[in-house]
Amino acid sequence: MKILIISQYFYPESFRINDIATEWVKRGYDVTVLTGIPNYPMGKFFPGYSWTKKRTETWNGIKIIRIPLIARGHSSIGMVLNYYSFVISGWFWNRFNKVDADLVFSFETSPMTQVKVGCGYAKKHKVPHFLYVQDLWPENVETVTGIHNRLIIGPIDRMVDKIYKHTDKIFVTSPSFVEAVVNRKNPVDRKKVYYWPQYAEEFYRPVDKHVYEGIPDDDSFKVVFTGNIGTAQGLDILPKTAKLMKEDNVRFVVVGDGRYQSEFEKHIDDCGVRDKFILLPRVKSTLIPSILAACDVGFISFNKTPLWEMTIPAKLQSYMACGMPIIASASGETKRIIEEANCGICTDIGDADALAEGIRNIINLDRNAMSNNSRVYFESHFDKTMLMDVMDQFLCQG
Repeated sequence: MKILIISQYFYPESFRINDIATEWVKRGYDVTVLTGIPNYPMGKFFPGYSWTKKRTETWNGIKIIRIPLIARGHSSIGMVLNYYSFVISGWFWNRFNKVDADLVFSFETSPMTQVKVGCGYAKKHKVPHFLYVQDLWPENVETVTGIHNRLIIGPIDRMVDKIYKHTDKIFVTSPSFVEAVVNRKNPVDRKKVYYWPQYAEEFYRPVDKHVYEGIPDDDSFKVVFTGNIGTAQGLDILPKTAKLMKEDNVRFVVVGDGRYQSEFEKHIDDCGVRDKFILLPRVKSTLIPSILAACDVGFISFNKTPLWEMTIPAKLQSYMACGMPIIASASGETKRIIEEANCGICTDIGDADALAEGIRNIINLDRNAMSNNSRVYFESHFDKTMLMDVMDQFLCQG
């Protein structure tokens, strides 16, 4: 079977679609990816890539085609131009491409606009179109931007209706997303919407506790967060919590970068808790298990909105795959899973006092049992082989 993946983001950008595509090649599928010029998350083209350089390449047996787009930069205007330039380039590509595919698989992290390219190819070539929804639209737009004006949101809503209508199967990352898609104002047939959670790649596994460069090998209790530092993550709770725990032997390890980083660091300084933080730059995903092994509990948080409560953050699977106990400032799906797995403590979103108390409590609990529970739950619900076998069945049905 020849699969055409449509994803605005792909290798060397770090998204789970990279691993999905690689696994399909291992399973004997012929995979082509239509993507953009890599520029996420820093907003500028990666070294060696441009409108004229490395427009096609092969990686892990995957044929990659890169269409022109405008780098996202660091402004809202830049992001809008980035979103629409991919769609416009995709429209022209659809008119002249000679790619032969049996099925289109659109991988949708924001923006949803990119899926229009997949719809166009599937319609023109009369092949099935599968959509994997990571971000709900227009909910994501409203939550991230704060825009609720129907003159803006209305056209986005109608675009999403069209996309869902012209998609044969819709896969979503949480049970709550199923309900959100099915119960839209223009309802979507439940029979074509499926819960297919994200997995964690095989390199996410428990690692024996050891020292990691940059993380002090001392007796402090280390709470670690890895990933994007954005407004959605609600990380402003950490400096507040650190201030409440100035006398506790606790350190906060934050690994990553993002648009909110400078503001986050300013908040740390404003709270006078720089000594409580260990800030490390973004690293390759394969190094995350070693970082987690040098710490005591994994941390997850996000802002209090209906959308984030419906979301299962990908780092939850990654932490669980590594057998990490988890402390979270979260609710909804994240809280449900942590409580079902009995692998940590969940406190109310934005409540620094509750988080500080939760950290003090988890220090004195049986974290070895939590660690084991975390990994067991992962193997039962988020195992890669199991989930890819399930997707194989859908691909064979077409």
